[in-house]
Amino acid sequence: MTATVDSESTRRVRVLIGKPGLDGHDRGAKVVARALRDAGMEVIYSGLHQTPEEIVEAALQEDVDVVGLSILSGAHLTLVPAVLERLREQHMEDVQVLVGGIIPDEDAEELRRMGVRGVFGPGTETEEIVRFTRSCARRA
Repeated sequence: MTATVDSESTRRVRVLIGKPGLDGHDRGAKVVARALRDAGMEVIYSGLHQTPEEIVEAALQEDVDVVGLSILSGAHLTLVPAVLERLREQHMEDVQVLVGGIIPDEDAEELRRMGVRGVFGPGTETEEIVRFTRSCARRA
């Protein structure tokens, strides 16, 4: 008798880390990307200065479970809704969105109301981000 492996259940969590907008600081995004990779996830880093359209297109092409957006520019209430809308347009509502950056508490609450699954500020331990990402992935 041969055992079959359900490829869906053994699939590693796939995460796209995106840097939307004009923010040119990506050290935090790279630290998070490395922590997720070291935890066994497949990580795609989109690079700097991506538009919401480019981020969603990459998420679609890479078949990701989670999109992590790193925003330090203060444009989170503009960029995040644009990404969420484009995900809906592509019927990708099951892709979880996480946001990291310098985000005031009241804005973090607004982002969650829009559909962002988690918001992480400066100083968040990478282990917390790894645990949260794994728990919210649609195919963890």
